Amino acid sequence: MECPEERVLAAFGVLEPAVRLVGGQGETWRSGDVVLRRADAESAWRAEVLSVLPESDAFRVPRPVRAADGEWVAFGWEASELLAGATDVRRQDDVLVAAAAFHEAVAGLPRPDFIDTRRDPWCDGDRVAWREQKIDGTPPYVELVGPLVDAWRPVDLRAQVVHGDLPGNVMFADGLPPAIIDWPVYWRPTSWAAAVAVADALCWYGAEPGLAARWAHLPEWGQMLIRALIYRMTTDDLAGGAANWTTERRAAYAPVIELALSYSG
Repeated sequence: MECPEERVLAAFGVLEPAVRLVGGQGETWRSGDVVLRRADAESAWRAEVLSVLPESDAFRVPRPVRAADGEWVAFGWEASELLAGATDVRRQDDVLVAAAAFHEAVAGLPRPDFIDTRRDPWCDGDRVAWREQKIDGTPPYVELVGPLVDAWRPVDLRAQVVHGDLPGNVMFADGLPPAIIDWPVYWRPTSWAAAVAVADALCWYGAEPGLAARWAHLPEWGQMLIRALIYRMTTDDLAGGAANWTTERRAAYAPVIELALSYSG
């Protein structure tokens, strides 16, 4: 991805040459104490929310930086303050505790309009998991997801804005609350957001099954795990097709599918 141009740096009042940051899918840059990234349909909404979110002892968020013209987006870029800390995928209980506080803080926000218009493998995968959309998946996907589809049942839970990709997007620094970054906005129950984080940790970050057990008090836990896995697997299939279903990927999902079904009742 191209480095932000000088006019972008000038618009946000930063002078140092931009340096690509580790993480952020290679799309995040730093100039001084400001982080820059390409804007998307959610950027202005997210900036408005984060700019006025009250300070908390339980979590931090990156405060957005306005451009010189007062807007949150300039030349297709958005900016925010640089926060101290680093991610640690071993600390998933701490991630979930911070996320719970964050979700409580944003619980009263209305449903954003962009939720209905986004189209990408992640948003489509989410809709499939909630039976709001159908796909013709590849044979490996259909085989793997079949038991979850069979165990799926309706739930009656309150939806709100949530963070849909927590495990690698919470930073820790000594003496400071965890920092929640790179917020992809979804309109789902908070227990679904937690289930996605747990499923990801179990599949990809070496978490033990006890992580799921420690959060099994959350509403409709089994069904949320089922939806979390359908969401991730559908996204994988939409993004990569049959070639994505390597032996290693299927083996990573298999025990977590079994665990989710054990909670489904």
